[in-house]
Amino acid sequence: MVLAGGGTVAFVSEKGAPFGGADGSVWSNAAPGSREAEPRDHPRPPIRCSEIDCLRHRLAPRIVAAAEARARALNIGADEVLIAQGEVTPEAYCRALAFSLQLRFVALDALPRTCCAVQDEVLVQSFRALVLPLQSEGRRIFVVAPRGVQARALVALVRGNATLRDRIWLTTPERMRRFVERHCGGFIAHRAAEALRVEHPILSAAQSRSPRRVRAAGLLSAAALAAAAVTVFAAPYAMLAGVQVFASAAFLAAACLRLLVGLRRNPPALPATVDEAILPRYSIVAAVYDEVEALPELLAALNALDYPPEKREILLVLERDDAWTRLIAEFLQSRWRFDIVLATERGPRTKPKALNCALPFMHGDLVVVYDAEDRPEPDQLRRAADAFLNGEASLACVQARLTVDNTDDSWLSRLFTAEYCGLFDVLLPGLAALRLPIPLGGSSNHFRASVLRAVGGWDPYNVTEDADLGIRLARFGYTSGVIDSTTYEEAPARLRPWLRQRTRWIKGWMQTLLVHARQPLRLCRDVGPSGALAFYLILGTTIATALVQPLAVSWLGAAALGWVPLAPSAAAGLSLALGWFHLCALVAGYASSAFLAFIGLKRRGLTRVALAFVALPLLWGLLSVAAWRALIQLVRRPHFWEKTQHGRARTSRLGARQAAQLYLRRSAAASSGLRFRLKGATNRPSLSIR
Repeated sequence: MVLAGGGTVAFVSEKGAPFGGADGSVWSNAAPGSREAEPRDHPRPPIRCSEIDCLRHRLAPRIVAAAEARARALNIGADEVLIAQGEVTPEAYCRALAFSLQLRFVALDALPRTCCAVQDEVLVQSFRALVLPLQSEGRRIFVVAPRGVQARALVALVRGNATLRDRIWLTTPERMRRFVERHCGGFIAHRAAEALRVEHPILSAAQSRSPRRVRAAGLLSAAALAAAAVTVFAAPYAMLAGVQVFASAAFLAAACLRLLVGLRRNPPALPATVDEAILPRYSIVAAVYDEVEALPELLAALNALDYPPEKREILLVLERDDAWTRLIAEFLQSRWRFDIVLATERGPRTKPKALNCALPFMHGDLVVVYDAEDRPEPDQLRRAADAFLNGEASLACVQARLTVDNTDDSWLSRLFTAEYCGLFDVLLPGLAALRLPIPLGGSSNHFRASVLRAVGGWDPYNVTEDADLGIRLARFGYTSGVIDSTTYEEAPARLRPWLRQRTRWIKGWMQTLLVHARQPLRLCRDVGPSGALAFYLILGTTIATALVQPLAVSWLGAAALGWVPLAPSAAAGLSLALGWFHLCALVAGYASSAFLAFIGLKRRGLTRVALAFVALPLLWGLLSVAAWRALIQLVRRPHFWEKTQHGRARTSRLGARQAAQLYLRRSAAASSGLRFRLKGATNRPSLSIR
């Protein structure tokens, strides 16, 4: 038995002949080209799900038959069907299989680290394959957590070679995970907090610990300040005019890019048509902290996703000192199936570090990240899988469209709704259509797990890890897309939480800009000149606008009143031209943002929210407050994560829509004389095996 690449296991006989394939089939020993190896014209009989032979005498025949039928339809193991249906627990199945095959079941609780004489990195990789190599009494032992088609191959292997019974032990995936957490905790903590900084320091937002780099940064900053001081002293008006012209030109270019993107039409949405047999395995991860109120609704929404439960896993990442959330999560495990991963205390206390702690324990081919307040549409995983299966090999991430659910809570939440519509329904899809780098936003980002690990995971030192990861994927040669599926989120409806959240966002955008602008020429080589220009225009001008907006408005107002000159008195014509140029840039920036928001609202049928645009000047003023607050934090507390509390919404667009659909269904049932019984939200397969 050997550990193969990609997290798969190949069971090999003593002579080297494979007994089982990754698809669960038992390979033939016939020589290639022989009559026995040739394909037959008539269909082959269905493969017997030997992995549940240990349970056939304990379950009703109809349950076994239904489980095997669904296993063949999904191309998985029948044991996974029975476990997902709640007919048997993973512990009971593993013990029954061990008894049936005369193998030893090991709990791993008392097993010391010295029994596994491999490096921590190899041990973590072995866990993803659900195989641990051990040394016991001078013998090589393989501890296997059997699952699906691998369990079927294991049955064929042991039945074909009884001498292997002394070399294979069985355990459950949960016990194996606890063993790895217990003995590799330091390695996992180091990888979660420092892997990107060590392997790709130029792409990490961590503060440089190299004295050479600190001295170089200090010298460059001092030289730049000295050059600016000399220029201002020698030609103050020329310096000021040059800076103003450059900034206004950048703002106009950014406004033109937004208008270009806003005029593009999104292609019509098509239903996901992926065959369930080829659906990839999915890891759903959510990092939550102090979210007692939002946790039950989050887990209900995740378990209501229309995706085979046998092909998905839910990982909930919690902080070790968050006692109340941990207590509620452990209580809810009796109702829903999910695993709890505890984030390490090493490194910054941020969401991306918590996600990195869960990355070694994800078995899915695809990974999606949700926040505590997220309510994704039920078909989102299928649409994302469809995009990956039908997309290019370079497609590494697809972003679902976020929208605000509690729109009617306040004028602030209405403006938040307009912002989200402009960003996720217009700007990001347009950038993706132009094949430009996408600063991913919020949550509902779906990744290829292999690519996510290859680029270093999330940056634990960046407080907007999503935007940074979108640019980093582009720098590694991958593309990102946007799928036509919505995730409903709760927006802060009061000023204080809104200001804290927006401060963190802008600080993270500053970090992302500083990280990827460290080597401008290298950025151009990585993403191309157009990609680099779009990055600077979208992210750079957003930050700069928020910072200079109060200064620019005050200066233009004072110039209009004649209090300050725009240029020397000898250049009156230049003064007038500069004034109009700056005014056009300012108006174009405001107009392009409002245009994107209105187009997005129109596409979602929410044009009534456009009435809140009268408060846009107030919102832009608040953005400036958040930007200056973010700049101060960037200097004093660069990695501080300002928590946004959820579960405070008073209204819900999603809830109102579901109530309307329920009313229509009940009305239709009543008019047809049929009895209507509302079923609880569930994602159990359609076949009945009870």
